[in-house]
Amino acid sequence: MSPIAGEPGTTQDFVEVRLPAAGAYLSVLRTATAGLAARLDFTLDEIEDLRIAVDEACAILLQQAVPGSVLSCVFRLVGDALRVTVSAPTTDGRAPERDTFAWTVLSALAGEVDSTVADDRTVSISLHKKRGASPGQP
Repeated sequence: MSPIAGEPGTTQDFVEVRLPAAGAYLSVLRTATAGLAARLDFTLDEIEDLRIAVDEACAILLQQAVPGSVLSCVFRLVGDALRVTVSAPTTDGRAPERDTFAWTVLSALAGEVDSTVADDRTVSISLHKKRGASPGQP
């Protein structure tokens, strides 16, 4: 992990994983998620919740990912929290619907969830999980 500039006078650790945008590779992200959450002393339940949330966010993106593209996942360790941002170039550049069961699951498991769409139609989903937060709380 490398430090990156955060607020003045602070640094944060980050890990970036880039892999083919295909479901067969998601186990790599689930393993990375568990390892990094464990590093922050998340409970076993919190680790499993975050693994499921990352898996669900990736599943949402893979539905519209450009065939043969790359799925990127950036993990930022900030204090007692883990921010995970998954992104992929998409065919239609639409943000995920927020009134779906999948989005409800993400929000319940990760606490804080957001999505963005870049000008090049890359869609990103960000999850923010704080150690010790109650389910559904950021």
